[in-house]
Amino acid sequence: MRTGRRALDRLDEEQLVRRVSRGDLAAFEELYRRTSPWLATRLRRRCADEQIVAEVMQETYLAVWRAAAGFVGTATGGTAVGWLWTIAARRLVDAFRRRAHHAAPPSAAAPAPTAPAAEEEALNASVGGDIGDALSALAPELREVLRALVLDGLTVRETAVLLGLPEGTVKTRARRARIAMRRALA
Repeated sequence: MRTGRRALDRLDEEQLVRRVSRGDLAAFEELYRRTSPWLATRLRRRCADEQIVAEVMQETYLAVWRAAAGFVGTATGGTAVGWLWTIAARRLVDAFRRRAHHAAPPSAAAPAPTAPAAEEEALNASVGGDIGDALSALAPELREVLRALVLDGLTVRETAVLLGLPEGTVKTRARRARIAMRRALA
């Protein structure tokens, strides 16, 4: 099921995933070519350990190859890229859990970026108006928890592992973020 490179260039990521589900290796390679730089960057923002990022990337794309037939797609409001990120985020949480059993937790999280990240700019652009303003006004630690819970679709436990926080802290920050958003939008 080899597909010409030009034909693949015209397909969106959802169409590529559908072809991957039928065993199309060229579609899988094209999906990887398009999404792996973005995915690696996003994972590095959550984890400074390059070895973990590499493992998560490998596990994510292996899962995509194996589970592409399970992708539901835009029929449920999801996108292929969102589905890919959900897989990667869960694999990252799993990697943190595995590492926690074998070593002490890392002494410091990934360094805070000095300029807004591309995902922050995209979020602010897509969530405009009052909601975007309220989101931008949140303290970074509240925005980080809200992003993991709402945008990444992680559970409280997964968010706690991902951010290296106690579950109670995640719940408190989520509550504070909701209150701040409610006040800003009132």
